[in-house]
Amino acid sequence: MQPRPSNCPRLGSELAGCLGARRASVLGLVFGILSSVLLAAESPRVTLTRTPDGGIQPQTAVDSKGVVHMIYYKGEGGAGDIFYVRQAPGETTFSTPIQVNSQPQSAIAAGSIRGAHLAVGKQGRVHVAWDGMGKGAIQATSGGRKVTPFLYTRMNDAGTGFEPERNLITYAYGLDGGGSVAADLQGNVYAFWHAPKPGNTNGEAGRALFVARSTDDGKTFGREKLCLDQPTGACGCCGMKAFANGQGRLFAFYRAASEKVNREELLLVSRNGGTDFEVAFSHPWKTAACPMSSAFLSESKAGVLAAWETGGKIYFAPMDPTTLKISEPVSPLGGTKGKHPVAVGNAQGEVLLAWTEGTGWQKGGAVAWQLYDQAGRPTAEKGRADGVPVWGLVSAFVKPDGSFVVVY
Repeated sequence: MQPRPSNCPRLGSELAGCLGARRASVLGLVFGILSSVLLAAESPRVTLTRTPDGGIQPQTAVDSKGVVHMIYYKGEGGAGDIFYVRQAPGETTFSTPIQVNSQPQSAIAAGSIRGAHLAVGKQGRVHVAWDGMGKGAIQATSGGRKVTPFLYTRMNDAGTGFEPERNLITYAYGLDGGGSVAADLQGNVYAFWHAPKPGNTNGEAGRALFVARSTDDGKTFGREKLCLDQPTGACGCCGMKAFANGQGRLFAFYRAASEKVNREELLLVSRNGGTDFEVAFSHPWKTAACPMSSAFLSESKAGVLAAWETGGKIYFAPMDPTTLKISEPVSPLGGTKGKHPVAVGNAQGEVLLAWTEGTGWQKGGAVAWQLYDQAGRPTAEKGRADGVPVWGLVSAFVKPDGSFVVVY
């Protein structure tokens, strides 16, 4: 005789009851999973949507008229193109894509931190900059050797396309992961990237952040300059984010690499249009390995929102734009591990934090998000959905009614 199952104490008539309980348990689990998926996709405050045209690495910005501007990447990991779309208030679909780069396959997606960055400036003009590692990029040379350019373009005056891209680096070559662009409403455009200091012999600890400024809405740029005199290093294959807010402050967020193991996330602020910078915030992380992380900055009622990764966890914190004091960093409940966070806020003071989970080198994953109330407390509205492709990122923006959209 076979032994009875330990969780079914009697056979015969009670066997059906045991099997029924199991069936009910399985059905309950299935319904629970389905309910979680539906909640993630049908939250009243947060909508999930895919990047248009099968693209990856969406970047979004909303201008003063409520127009959503988006760029995204299409192509192989090491050779692709950047496309631009827009969506006016009240519309439910994006416009017909316009190719941003005039040199085909000049962009790169590999690593998820070398892609294009987007900024919207004076009179809604769109500015785009990217790491020119793609095999079709403009060839740049320095000292007789090929070097990686940092490519920039802006929308033409008619708003129908983009000007031919150009390399903004004049001497600070050595670009790897970190480059970004910012623009303000006064016609200033700022291009940032990190690279070795001239004559550097100290590896990543000798890298630094540089900025090139345009005062004519991106028509011309001055020669790049060092942001800080103090040595901070820069994690070579980590991304960064630049941002200019409505109060004339300029921000740059990047990962340092002093003494090779001090890879804290540093937030620099300039009060005078990029002439001088100061360290406004530092979040320590000791690790000898490059985490290939990204950072994010945006503006909201709560202040300037910063989002970043430390120790495999993602964080966000608002900064008072006047005092430059940053609040205590917040991470999702449960210490969720994640990468590539973005944080956006609405006029009601709510903040949406979104990020990827399970993504890595040549590995896709999931998108996750958590909504926080005006006091910075996590609400019941949160979710997770599979489908972030290889080299994928997430983006988010706020709709005119204060609800949120996550693009992945």
